[in-house]
Amino acid sequence: MDTKQEILQMTESLFMRYGIKSVTMDDIARELGISKKTLYQFVDNKQDLIEQSFQKHIEEELLIIQHIQKDAKDSIDEMLKIARYVIKMVKKVSPTVMYDLEKYYRKTFMQMKELHSRHIFNYILDNINRGIEKGIYRKDIKPELIAKIYVTNTSHNFGSELFPMTNDEIQALIREYAIYHIHGIATSLGLECLNEYIDTNLNNID
Repeated sequence: MDTKQEILQMTESLFMRYGIKSVTMDDIARELGISKKTLYQFVDNKQDLIEQSFQKHIEEELLIIQHIQKDAKDSIDEMLKIARYVIKMVKKVSPTVMYDLEKYYRKTFMQMKELHSRHIFNYILDNINRGIEKGIYRKDIKPELIAKIYVTNTSHNFGSELFPMTNDEIQALIREYAIYHIHGIATSLGLECLNEYIDTNLNNID
């Protein structure tokens, strides 16, 4: 691994564990065993480091989703496996990460949110179209509209001031929304698949 990738990997790890605001450039340099001067040879400032770290995180997410797509039996199994992956991520991430990003680095937050939403829209649209072809999603639904609804419903921050949530509650929400989404578009065959896959994918997540 080259120095730049090592910096981004360590930065992401620290942000996910401790939040963004509390992690300083000194902390990152110390964890990497390099001087701050060396760190600044690779990034302009903390905001630049944040942007590159989250860009790397999104790119890695896309690779994981592609792997899940290849491994899944069908679109429903795939959706449940994605939900399982997201729940496992939530378990590892400090609840302050997105709060810090939105409050202190608003521009970066909006850029990452837009990029992430675009990727999720394309993924859900593809998942729906493949599910319709296999007969596990209904033919009478409008794939693009459903994909937009999905992105809209999942793009809001969990744990807002109106509905503050613990990590355990967020994990439960992710689980229930995946099931809710599938119930809304599945055929009777699709519901059979859901019942077959749900225990393996969404129960007893370590």
